[in-house]
Amino acid sequence: MIIPREFFERDTLTVARELLGHMIVRRTNRGEARGIIVETEAYLGEKDDAAHSYKGKSERVRVQYGPAGMAYIYLIYGMYNCLNITSGPSGVPEVVLIRALEPISGLELMKERRRTDRVLQLCSGPGKLCMALDIGRDLYGADMCSDGPLFLEFGQPPAETAASKRIGIDYAPLCCEKLWRFTIPGNPYVSAPQRRTGQRRPDPELRTKQNL
Repeated sequence: MIIPREFFERDTLTVARELLGHMIVRRTNRGEARGIIVETEAYLGEKDDAAHSYKGKSERVRVQYGPAGMAYIYLIYGMYNCLNITSGPSGVPEVVLIRALEPISGLELMKERRRTDRVLQLCSGPGKLCMALDIGRDLYGADMCSDGPLFLEFGQPPAETAASKRIGIDYAPLCCEKLWRFTIPGNPYVSAPQRRTGQRRPDPELRTKQNL
């Protein structure tokens, strides 16, 4: 069942946490691929100095000022796309960044697009998952609450979630310490900060039980 818009019209921190365990579905003329959301980050608009909309409305963030449940896609490092979903009331520019997925179908397509057979590496980061699912900026503004090329389906909420600091936002002194990153504890597909050696670094997390 496709997740309805009402799910995304709630408090963005709630949406970011409760997206864990649900699925992203991507359809192309080459087939369908999908993954379970295992890591998200919340960005709270004009009150969050790490958010693209912190300084107000611009052409880049125009979709954030519309209805919830729409795709906000942007480029980082000049080469990697990142997928966000608009959330909260219409006119409030808040989004949830999808940071990592657990691939569950369309793995051969994902491997081809990512040029790797390492399943754990297919979607363990925002740029990786966009590459694996062939999500580009042509999908900017796509309605993710409708049966189209990119949408979300209900999955199985995890019994436990964790909250920690968002990754790579040291430039945002007002909000860089906020625990607005959400993960499924112990899931091997979650991304992690890298040491210069390339090894994964343990991520300290605050764990909470879901009231299911």
